Amino acid sequence: MKKFLVFVWAGLIPFFSFSQNTFQAGGKVIDAGTKQPLQGASVFCQNTTIGTVTNADGEFHLILNNGGYDLTISFTGYETQSFHINSGSRDVSSLSVEMKPKEKSLEEVSVVASNEVKDGWTKYGQLFFENFIGKTQNSKQCIIQNPESLRFFFSKKKNRLKVTSREDMIVVNNALGYKIKYQLDSFIYEYAGDKTLYDGFPFFEELTGTPEQVDTWKKSRELAYNGSVLQFMRAYHDSTLNKMGYKVELINDKTDKASALYNPYDTSIFNIVENTKVELFFPGKLRVVYANEKPEAAYLEANKLSPNTTVQVSILDLNDAIIIEENGYFFDQKDVLTLGYWGWEKMGDFLPYDYYP
Repeated sequence: MKKFLVFVWAGLIPFFSFSQNTFQAGGKVIDAGTKQPLQGASVFCQNTTIGTVTNADGEFHLILNNGGYDLTISFTGYETQSFHINSGSRDVSSLSVEMKPKEKSLEEVSVVASNEVKDGWTKYGQLFFENFIGKTQNSKQCIIQNPESLRFFFSKKKNRLKVTSREDMIVVNNALGYKIKYQLDSFIYEYAGDKTLYDGFPFFEELTGTPEQVDTWKKSRELAYNGSVLQFMRAYHDSTLNKMGYKVELINDKTDKASALYNPYDTSIFNIVENTKVELFFPGKLRVVYANEKPEAAYLEANKLSPNTTVQVSILDLNDAIIIEENGYFFDQKDVLTLGYWGWEKMGDFLPYDYYP
C-alpha cells in the first residue's frame, strides 16, 4: 500500500535556520518534453499533513522533521510521480522533477474493454467502504464526500472487484478530525480468501472545529495511536517495545506455533543502518501483542473471540527485510502484510506520519 493533507504553504513559512532535527526538501517541477516549469503542481508527502504547490517558476520548498517520506508530485494531465526521501537523500533540497503527460489512448482502450458496473456504488459501495475505510467505531464516523467519482469493475472469471477513481476521493474522518484526499490508483477485493489490496496517494488535512471538537479529536487521535502500526514501528526503532506495552513472538512457518522473542533487538533480526535507520527481518511471521488497550467489541464479535479478551493481537508478515526511519515510516511497504487486529483497522483509524501525541 502507498499511502496522507493539511497544506503547509511554502510561501507562508518564514525562513528559519534549520535545527539538526529537520531538513529541507525542494526543487523544480517541469514538463519532460518542453522543459517548461509547471505552476500549481501539487507536492506533498504521503500520509502526512505536509504539502504545497509549485510557484510560477515550478519551484517548491518543504521543511520536514527527520525521518522518511514518500514525496509525491501530481499535476492534471500528467503521470503522478512518487519517490522516497529522507534527510540523507542526495540533493534533496534541489530536486529536478520531470513530469510526463498521461497516455490517454491506453486509458480509453482499457475503459472500452472493461467490466464496469454502472450502478457500482449501489451494489458494492458498502463492501468497498468496510474494506477500505473499515468497520471500527472511528470508521463509522467517516464519510466519502464524492462517491460518484468511484468506478467499479467486477470480473466473474477472476471473482474480483476492482475500484478506481476519476478524481481524488475525499474522505472526511469526523472521529479523528481529518479530511483525506486520496488519489486512488486501484482497490482490489478478491472474494476468494477475502483479500484486499489497494494502492494510491493519500494526503491529510486537519479539520477546523470548535475548541470542544478539537479537544475530542486530540483524545481520539491518542487512542488511535496507541497500539497502531505507527506507534509499534517507532517503538521498535527506538528500542522501547516493552515500555510501550508490546510483546513480540516469532511464528514458525512450518509448525505455525509462536515462541517468545526474548530479545527483539538481537542483531540477527535487528540492525542499525546509517546511524538513524533500523533494519528488521524475521525468519517467520511476527505475532505482536499489545497489552495497554482492549480490542473493540465489534472485532471480538466478528472473530468469535471471548468478550473478556484484554489484549490486541496482530500478525506482521514480512516478505523481505524492511527499513524503519525515525518518524516510524518504513519501506518497502509492499513487503509487509498486516493481519489480526492491525488488519481490521483500516483508513478510518490511520494517522499521518507527522502526528505525535
